[in-house]
Amino acid sequence: MQRWQGLDDVPADQPRSVVAIGVFDGVHYGHRAVVRKAVAHAHRLGVPSVVVTFDPHPDEVVRPGTHPALLSTIDHRCALLAELGADAVCILPFTRELAALSPEAFVDQVLVSRFHAVAVAVGENFRFGHRAAGDPETLTELGAARGFIVDAEPLIAGEGGVWSSTYVRGLVRAGDVAAAAYSLGRAHRVEGTVVHGDHRGRELGYPTANLATTPHAAVPADGVYAARLVVAPYTEHAVTHPAVVSIGTNPTFDGAERRVEAHVLDLHGSSDLDLYGTHVALDFVDRLRGQIRFAGPDALTDLVAQMARDVDAARALLAAGA
Repeated sequence: MQRWQGLDDVPADQPRSVVAIGVFDGVHYGHRAVVRKAVAHAHRLGVPSVVVTFDPHPDEVVRPGTHPALLSTIDHRCALLAELGADAVCILPFTRELAALSPEAFVDQVLVSRFHAVAVAVGENFRFGHRAAGDPETLTELGAARGFIVDAEPLIAGEGGVWSSTYVRGLVRAGDVAAAAYSLGRAHRVEGTVVHGDHRGRELGYPTANLATTPHAAVPADGVYAARLVVAPYTEHAVTHPAVVSIGTNPTFDGAERRVEAHVLDLHGSSDLDLYGTHVALDFVDRLRGQIRFAGPDALTDLVAQMARDVDAARALLAAGA
């Protein structure tokens, strides 16, 4: 799959294309329906399929300070779109200038001039142009005058309501990563770089990788989770390990800083996995429990005993293929 950073990266000889356009944060089931429709249409016509997405999230530009928690990094988003069969992804920088374009100008400058769109796939809630003046009906009218058709996919509903990025963010925020995975069609992922922490876990017999998460990451609610840690994601050298992840402030030690810490299961010896400075991903499988503050003279003993139970629970859950 080709990846273009902005319109200037698009080849000058780009042929007519079928374009799917949207933010696609998380690439949940609703997003997949839109992209799959574009890919299938492109195959029928014998032309490439192109997905146009935005970075940063439009909300941050239109309403500064309202950047939503992100369900996927750009790298993850592109990897998920590639799995759906897209021939190319164009990451369109969302700027004030882009936000100020009229619907007509946006269509002409992006869909027509660069991608020579023969068809465009969007979700039925897609909005574009200055002050979100354009909708699928507007796009259909503009397309009729410019030689492309529009397919507006209806929203898809699950047991908890319409599948949307906002809905999934709510599940993650509540710690219900299993329900989030159901809506996403995959485990919710948080990425970051492993940094030094207090090294307290090593002293207790459970060394952890402390993550400095990527900006605006949708971090689940405080608690303990069964997860899979992926070293060097999106590369041919990616390796996955079962893990227990603790999120919170370490209340037993009166911590104030919220942290994401992963203990990799079934490693023996401190030299088996040196991750400092490494970019990793955590795929959350299920929540084991909430955060507990242990107190009193037996606090450390009780904490270590609970950590052992967490490890056993996570190992069993992950071994079962959850």
